[in-house]
Amino acid sequence: MRLKPLTVLFLTGFLLFASGAGATVPKEPKKPERPAEPEGKCMTCHKEKTSGLYYQWRESEHALHNVTCFGCHGARKDEPDAFVHEGAYIATMVTPKDCGQCHKKESEQFQASHHAKAGQILDSNDAYLAHVIGGNPVAIAGCASCHGAKMEIDPGSANKLKPGSWPNSGIGRINPDGSLGSCNACHVRHKFSRRQARQPETCGKCHLGPDHPQKEVYEESKHGITYYTNMEEMNLDAERWVVGEDYSVAPTCATCHLSATKNMPVTHDAGERISWNLRAPVSHLQDDWRRKRQRMQRVCRNCHGSVFYEGHYRQLDGFVNLYNEKFAKPATRVMEILRENGSLENEANFSNEIEWIYWELWHHEGRRARHGAAMMGPDYAWWHGVYELGKHFYFKFIPAVRETGDEEAIGFLDDLLANDPMHNWMNRNTDELKRGIKSGELQELYEHMFTPNLNE
Repeated sequence: MRLKPLTVLFLTGFLLFASGAGATVPKEPKKPERPAEPEGKCMTCHKEKTSGLYYQWRESEHALHNVTCFGCHGARKDEPDAFVHEGAYIATMVTPKDCGQCHKKESEQFQASHHAKAGQILDSNDAYLAHVIGGNPVAIAGCASCHGAKMEIDPGSANKLKPGSWPNSGIGRINPDGSLGSCNACHVRHKFSRRQARQPETCGKCHLGPDHPQKEVYEESKHGITYYTNMEEMNLDAERWVVGEDYSVAPTCATCHLSATKNMPVTHDAGERISWNLRAPVSHLQDDWRRKRQRMQRVCRNCHGSVFYEGHYRQLDGFVNLYNEKFAKPATRVMEILRENGSLENEANFSNEIEWIYWELWHHEGRRARHGAAMMGPDYAWWHGVYELGKHFYFKFIPAVRETGDEEAIGFLDDLLANDPMHNWMNRNTDELKRGIKSGELQELYEHMFTPNLNE
């Protein structure tokens, strides 16, 4: 662990998702076991050579509390990424373990979060596709930039970091000191502005696009609309930032997932308030989902009555349950049958068109739909979501399954279309369907979706 100058240990009140809570300070700081800081030398040189960096730091809370360059970048000689710079050992990369010497609670919360584990994408199908289609350059620029890379040491490099892994500020970066993540993924260096960290644009670097369009969904939602049309009322620079007290006009991503409420402290675990997993092919409730939902509802109740937010969750549960039962589970089962029977033409993953179709059903259309419903973005719930999901399920996926000639898989789909009331609309004429809609027959069919089995 890197050792910081004593001035760092007196840093208080610097919490970028501010809740009014100060940084955790060690009770008995140990004397630094490294050469003394070259007083003033860092700032003097960087003001001339990297003036943008210098002026960002000068406007930061770190500068206000006399936390200098060496306070964060100072290193011990035996650290794998340490190198001598201007007579002192430093490290280019600052990790959550370093930040945790002053921000202990925040670092611990983050290490337990899903964000910290985002680097595990290196072993998933997402990264597999990037590697086989584009190779390392694509995986580095297109995957690791958000998810994080495994940082590799190159003793011959000027900064001890291998160019293929550095630079990287991915949220789940795997660091040489054993820590996970990069605090500056959200708290952009070197100003570390609390205002910037509270704004949805910060999350938009990673949470956008066809497979996780949270930023786009937020922008079209009522939450996003009232934020962007009333930004001047958000009090974003406040040291304390409690929804319902310090601001009330709109929520941002930080409001709902991280920041403080009247009865909840700030958290750096972005999953503490999320009850559904909307990422997987088939959605499932998270561990301890009831408690997590209650935490999110404590945020909701600052602006909404219980009838409103409980109704929203009932609608969300119904939507996710319909996605699971009507599309995700049948399509997933068909893919299992094809693999069990050896009916895919090629053995390599994604070397068959049907695998791409299935992948996009849940990874693109399915995710867009689920996030649209969760964040009140109607266009993503329907047109970019279930509309495309249904079109591709019926007119891409099913024909592709028939082309395999697998009798078991084809039989499964034939039974689904003939006997499952969610799908046999294809066997009925338009007048029958109109009568069913008018009489409420189809609405009754789906009514049970709003009361799914939510047992843990």
